[in-house]
Amino acid sequence: MSGTWEIFGTGGPVIALLALMSLLSLTVIAVKLIQLWPVRSGRSAREQALALWKSGDRKQAQDSIAGGKSPADRVMRYAMQALQEGLRGPLLQDELTRRGNEEVSRMNALIRLLELIAMVSPLLGLLGTVLGMIQSFQELELAQGAANASVLAGGIWQALLTTAAGLLVAIPAAVAAGLFAARIDAAAQAIESAAGRLLLIDGSR
Repeated sequence: MSGTWEIFGTGGPVIALLALMSLLSLTVIAVKLIQLWPVRSGRSAREQALALWKSGDRKQAQDSIAGGKSPADRVMRYAMQALQEGLRGPLLQDELTRRGNEEVSRMNALIRLLELIAMVSPLLGLLGTVLGMIQSFQELELAQGAANASVLAGGIWQALLTTAAGLLVAIPAAVAAGLFAARIDAAAQAIESAAGRLLLIDGSR
């Protein structure tokens, strides 16, 4: 274990911290991938449900999205049930807005953590590099200019290693956060569209 620390020099603790952040980042990415995979599904079923609702076949409309797993499906199911029970007007709109916001908030969970990892990792890598460079030049000073060039070069590459490690942690986290955010925005638009179209159809009857 001590040999490993010697290989990384002063950047060892930073490398260890970045490794933990990388593990956390990959875990969050896997969790969010599983959670967000179905959020844009069920579009054709919702279109069919809206057509059935417009034709007056409300029971079949509800059955057609009963197995939907997307946030838009859940909000639409509630809206249909509420309309069946006679709830309309501002009260229904407020409740649909609340439920939509809850769905979006649930989808956004842990996205901020990925963004934080993407922001902090390069800074930690840079910190490790600066500390390593300081150590290398201290050793050069103590040697009074007689230090072996290969030893000095070894200290420099150890220092630069932390910057590379920081970037390797930050890039996947930043890319994943961006892709997940785009998927969440699309899911939020689907919720708004589904609820709005349903209310428009119901109001036109």
